[in-house]
Amino acid sequence: MTFWEAILLGVLEGLTEFLPISSTGHLTLAAHLLGIPIESDNFAKSFLIVIQLGAILAVLALYLPRFLRDLEVWKRIAFAFVPTGVIGFGLYHFIKERVLGNDLVVVCALIGVGVALLFVDRWLQGHKKYDDINQMPLAQAALIGVFQGLAALFPGTSRSGATIVGGMLSGLSRRAAAEFSFILAVPTMLAASGYDLLQSASTFPREGFGVMAIGFLAAFITALLTVRWLLGFVSRNTFVPFAIYRIALGLVYAAFFLR
Repeated sequence: MTFWEAILLGVLEGLTEFLPISSTGHLTLAAHLLGIPIESDNFAKSFLIVIQLGAILAVLALYLPRFLRDLEVWKRIAFAFVPTGVIGFGLYHFIKERVLGNDLVVVCALIGVGVALLFVDRWLQGHKKYDDINQMPLAQAALIGVFQGLAALFPGTSRSGATIVGGMLSGLSRRAAAEFSFILAVPTMLAASGYDLLQSASTFPREGFGVMAIGFLAAFITALLTVRWLLGFVSRNTFVPFAIYRIALGLVYAAFFLR
């Protein structure tokens, strides 16, 4: 992987991580187009995991005051992280060796979650109970954590898409569901990236850490711009455009790479 490819993938990660359209699906597709053998290249798989942390740290920069003062948010993060951690750590080797880079899984997840997002957005918004994260019961936060854990099993699902769907099923408004998705990503991706580096860093090529650092920085800068825009967008609009885009992307992906 070249430095320019790392920058391109980092920018793409920053643009898509917090949108419910699957950053992993887009990165897998982009890797195919760039000729990067993601299905067999262990470094490329680790790169796609670690640059997500770059995007996530943009949330930490934006939400740091709330992290420091709001104990209620921390309680909900803790309850949501437990099922995510159990699923993610328990199935780490299966996910990385068997699932990540699987085109059929990506296509099915893109289309399936797109359809689910259409349903959730149209039907559940009229049944919302909570306009703020802190109003949500702790048990509901744990349910969102289950959705996030399941997203790791199916690349193309979208971590943010899964947690937004889980949040709206739990009664959160669109904006609150998106905001909790952003905040919950911080401990989740810190743990995932740290664990992957511990497991895989010794196998990286000599220039691997430099390439990864470039992608990480590109993802961070791009995500800083994307997060603010998305919160403003979902306050005024529905998730329907994202759902339609997911379904269309899944069909295009299938036409070119499932032959």
